[in-house]
Amino acid sequence: MALAVTFLLFAGCSAAMENTQVLTVSQRCTEDTNTFLWEIIQDRPKEYAVLMYDAFGKMGSNVEGGNVNQPGLLQQCCSAHGPTFSGQYCQVFLRQETVQYFVGICVPDSCGEDDVQMLVLYGRLQFGQISLIPPLPPILVNQSTQEMIMTHCLSNSIAPDASDVTCLFVCCIMVAIPLAATLFTAIIRWQRNREVSHTEESYCLNTGINLYGTLKTNGSYRGDIHSSTSARNTNNSPQDKPLCFPRSRMYQCLQAFSLQTTSQGVFSTSSSITRGGYASLNGIRVLSLLWIICGHSAQFPVINNLDNYKDWKKTVESSPMHVLTISGPVYLAVDTFLLLGGLLSARSLLGSIDRAEDKLRPSLVANYLFRRIKRIQPLHLFVMCLTIALISLVQWGPYWFPFMDTLMDCKTYWWANLLLISNLLPVQDICTPWTWYLSLDFQCYTTTPLLIYFYRLNRGVFVVVTGSLLLMTTVAGAVITALLQLPVFQPSTLTSENYVLYYYVKPYTRYGPFLIGILTGIYLTTKKDNLLKQKWQAALGWFCCLSLMAVVIGLAYILWETPAYPSVPHALYQGLHRPLWALAVTWIILACEEGYGGFIKTLLSFEFWIPLSNISFACYLTHPVFIILYIGLQQTPIHYSNINFMYLFLGNLVLTLVVSYVLTVLVEKPYLLLKWRSK
Repeated sequence: MALAVTFLLFAGCSAAMENTQVLTVSQRCTEDTNTFLWEIIQDRPKEYAVLMYDAFGKMGSNVEGGNVNQPGLLQQCCSAHGPTFSGQYCQVFLRQETVQYFVGICVPDSCGEDDVQMLVLYGRLQFGQISLIPPLPPILVNQSTQEMIMTHCLSNSIAPDASDVTCLFVCCIMVAIPLAATLFTAIIRWQRNREVSHTEESYCLNTGINLYGTLKTNGSYRGDIHSSTSARNTNNSPQDKPLCFPRSRMYQCLQAFSLQTTSQGVFSTSSSITRGGYASLNGIRVLSLLWIICGHSAQFPVINNLDNYKDWKKTVESSPMHVLTISGPVYLAVDTFLLLGGLLSARSLLGSIDRAEDKLRPSLVANYLFRRIKRIQPLHLFVMCLTIALISLVQWGPYWFPFMDTLMDCKTYWWANLLLISNLLPVQDICTPWTWYLSLDFQCYTTTPLLIYFYRLNRGVFVVVTGSLLLMTTVAGAVITALLQLPVFQPSTLTSENYVLYYYVKPYTRYGPFLIGILTGIYLTTKKDNLLKQKWQAALGWFCCLSLMAVVIGLAYILWETPAYPSVPHALYQGLHRPLWALAVTWIILACEEGYGGFIKTLLSFEFWIPLSNISFACYLTHPVFIILYIGLQQTPIHYSNINFMYLFLGNLVLTLVVSYVLTVLVEKPYLLLKWRSK
């Protein structure tokens, strides 16, 4: 989720310019560039030259507030057509002192990236005696000398390779199968209804009963059509038997993939969770999801295309009111998800053991893990392929560069997503960065059978094992934070790649909340009596819970600075705050289950949350795609303000909900309903 913070503006882009003297500008590029430069100094330049000149990036206001990038106008550049060339949009990445920025330029399309690099280095792009790529003035930057980091030109055409076509084909197939199954199911049902109707009509003609269940002879009532059919079934005449639809394996697959089946229950206000208790989990899940979407909606634009980044950073660091929009401790909602995952995994496995005559067999564990893979992988792989296809086939704007890194990572390390080990790779190599959570969740999920085994074997051994695991994950987070001097406050992590690389996505630092969830699930599933007996116990528990949450959030604002040396307070906070947050959420679940939730239980158990909870997995996977599309297609930087980001969040949310419903019924549910073996 927060992995995208590592796509810093120019991370990994700086490379020394060696042996540039031996490079030359091609003759065609030189001629076309000279034609353009000559035209713009004329008294009445031609329209193409005006468009190309106007498309060059120029310094704007609020450089001190972070508006250092000069994107120019990509579409205007590409719309310019000269006598023998067209406009081509390129970006020149520069450094002045500690300030890194890019400038959009418009050059003839006969120039390659090496040509553009030489034109910039030799200072050939000038309007008379004035450079078209001037440095930032000394009043803003002490060092006036520009250092070129790299150049990149955006292609005016789309050229997908074999991997792009393959991913697009996979997405089309995964959507086409449910649609085809829906069509076949509709045809078969129509044919069956037609045959049933014909049979009923023939029967009525022979018996004198019409389809409304009344006798033609004397008009006395004989009941509805089902009554007459039931009466007929008592006879053994072959022609009177109702038509039976074939229940073949193919038909079962068609039923599993058809929209007639998968669309049922998605918007239902009843769920398996509420029927088995834990009604508050739906509300907790959805509210945590909204927190994550809100954080990503605020985080992704901040990475590379705000025109007032410094103003944003100053604002969110000064007010805990921005905790829902990436401020404060980093994504505590993720730890809530891990807690719920541990709770439900323990409940699911214990239920399977009960149904298997109280025996924990290897086959049961294998089936338990297979169900989890079947639950997450189809939609996960669909979104991965969709992302690769979109990044390859969409004409991006000036803010393309973080997403191109994602594309290259996906084409190289897609197998890590397939094996659910992407979070173990170096952070810069993860495909579709927000899916690191699925790998972490599955790795934690595999530990549940082992802990359940120890729980059933010997309670003393179980306590020692779980206590040791909780201690180790806490110590690991604290030690890594101290040794690498990691921050605990979100805006600061934008400048700390080590935070994500060594701490944020690793199972050995994030296992604590999942383990607490397993313990909670075991307790709630096996308890014989309520833990809370008196109201004063509930009151004390709520006071401790809310106080703990406030301390976890508040301390992040006290420790907001990245330490310059190993810091004990930062280390203790990093090691403890996620398990403590999980304990606080555990109390909320426990209090709601034992009748002491009050209005909080009413809120979290509201039936409105159930349909949203049904599509929450698809929402989590798809919402970053819309944010990437929005940012990547921008031609100009985004200005931070509370109202702008609120509308950005609401727009992302609405699109996410609509598309997530579609993907839930087309991609996710068919594989959940599909039976791989007959009973």
